[in-house]
Amino acid sequence: MKQLLQVLLLSVFTVPLNAQNAQRFETIINATSLKDKLLFIAGKETEGRESGTHGQRVAASYIQNKFKLAGLLPGTPGGYQMVYPLYQDTLLDLSFTVNNIPLQVQKDFEISFNAMPSMYASLSDVVFAAYGISDSTRNDYNGLDVSGKWVMLLEGAPGQNGRSVMTMGMAALRAMETKAMIAKSKGAKGIFVVSNSFPYQTPVTLQGRKYVKARPASFPAVYISAKTAGAILNVAADSTKDILAANVGAYKTNIQLSVYKFTKRYASTNVLGILPGTDQAGEYLFITAHYDHLGINKGVISPGADDDGSGTVSVMQIAEAFAQAKAAGKGPRRSIVFMTVSGEEMGLLGSEFYSDNPIYPTVKTTANLNIDMIGRVTPNYKGDSSNYVYLIGDDRLSSRLAPIADSANQMVGLQLDRVFNGNDPQRFYERSDHYNFAKKGVPIIFFFNGTHADYHRPTDTVDKINFELMSKRARLVYHTAWIMANREEMLSRDLPLKK
Repeated sequence: MKQLLQVLLLSVFTVPLNAQNAQRFETIINATSLKDKLLFIAGKETEGRESGTHGQRVAASYIQNKFKLAGLLPGTPGGYQMVYPLYQDTLLDLSFTVNNIPLQVQKDFEISFNAMPSMYASLSDVVFAAYGISDSTRNDYNGLDVSGKWVMLLEGAPGQNGRSVMTMGMAALRAMETKAMIAKSKGAKGIFVVSNSFPYQTPVTLQGRKYVKARPASFPAVYISAKTAGAILNVAADSTKDILAANVGAYKTNIQLSVYKFTKRYASTNVLGILPGTDQAGEYLFITAHYDHLGINKGVISPGADDDGSGTVSVMQIAEAFAQAKAAGKGPRRSIVFMTVSGEEMGLLGSEFYSDNPIYPTVKTTANLNIDMIGRVTPNYKGDSSNYVYLIGDDRLSSRLAPIADSANQMVGLQLDRVFNGNDPQRFYERSDHYNFAKKGVPIIFFFNGTHADYHRPTDTVDKINFELMSKRARLVYHTAWIMANREEMLSRDLPLKK
């Protein structure tokens, strides 16, 4: 009985003692320190931090030095910076003819700029594969041989009433990428995607257009109108419904496609520092933010103080708090990786590169806490605008996420707003770097203040940051991380990933 009583008393007092230890070091995360760092990160020296530029490299060096001074070890085998390639394509020329008739870009067709390499194709046949779906519920490739062929497929899925993939958000675009991967895996050389987007209501100039990505283009994709699809299949068509009525299979045609692009290769970096854990050092918690922004346009710098200078300096300050705790003998049980990524503004490129090339095992990564914009207040906020933060994604992958955040918030006292965990037409869950961790099965929480009038504008400046509120939000991340890094077990992954 005496031994049982000791166990019960230990279980009662462990959490308060842990909380007391966390409180000892939370004062390191304060408005003054955050502002000092943000004045540099969002200052003239970093020139808007566009990935692959001098300003981005200046910011990366600054973050690296702060990690080193705090006592973090290099987070990669080669140092603090993880180099990854960027490819900038500039379109120089484009032509597309069907049955010797030249077609008009954005009226009859459009290329998938990031997927399309420089190429010339002369096609005498095309395989129509309906929606191009191949999974446990449907196989549109049944009986079709597409090896070495171009495949025509419809955007979307049955029951979507002909809605255009270009108006259906990031999830639909990623579904389209999945279709392209399926076609490629079956040996196809490229795809034509029949879309309801044509003609474009507001045409844009293609000549000289630039696009940056993290890998060279390799699998061609061309979006075409229903009328163009009909010309290829030799059927009358005014809508995608008319194309769907056609039989699947191979069709004779006469297509000439020419794409001429100039590709420039350069590089950017993610900055990683690690604080080794104690008895659970082989398990990892990631705390992330993106340090890149939009750079300089026509001589005007976009400083990105909130987006995401606020998250970047918060990661640095949280790192200092944990490092000082470790120096005082109160270090985390799990290893904590502090990572600031670039390439976010170009399409989550830096975090995508890391998730595809992880340094630390994904299966041993308990969670990712991602901070993207925590220094401002969204206009017309329905609640206490002086004391809130949005939490996104803590209803996914692990049922333990939300309770841990709620428990951590007892030390902070913010209003935790989870409105974007529901049906969010803005799809914020897919729009920051945590998403690339979630796709690999890692539980995530995204900390966010919402957008505002200065979002992606040169007016997103340091003087508009609410540093007291920002420090409070950063402390919430810190206390959440403290619990996650010191709990007995990794987070369970007991919830399916919601699409």
